[in-house]
Amino acid sequence: MTRPAHSTPSLAHALIAGRCPRCRHGPIFASTWRMNPTCPECRLRFDREHGYFTGAMYVSYALGIPLIALFTFLAWLVRRDWPIGQLVLAAWLAFLPLVPLVFRYSRILWIYFDRAIDPEPPEKP
Repeated sequence: MTRPAHSTPSLAHALIAGRCPRCRHGPIFASTWRMNPTCPECRLRFDREHGYFTGAMYVSYALGIPLIALFTFLAWLVRRDWPIGQLVLAAWLAFLPLVPLVFRYSRILWIYFDRAIDPEPPEKP
């Protein structure tokens, strides 16, 4: 399906909405935990090779640790009398509902980063 050029969403909008980095229309995720193997619109393959999303783990860490640190700080503001172990545990518990969001956006950000560095995979011999 061909769309007019003026209907293409901005890069920021497509990234936030979890859309394909090439066409910016097809959803990257089919459900909360399941990715589409290819873009339903332009057929871009999201998983380039075995172990491709290992890099997304680093992105997940980069998203998760600052959030847990922020939650720990907020817990410390509320309960300054708690030991640091309890504050961190409270922060981890507050972070748990955000795990699906961090999972999704770590993969989305990884795909966008990788496609910016290497737009098309090399041809296989």
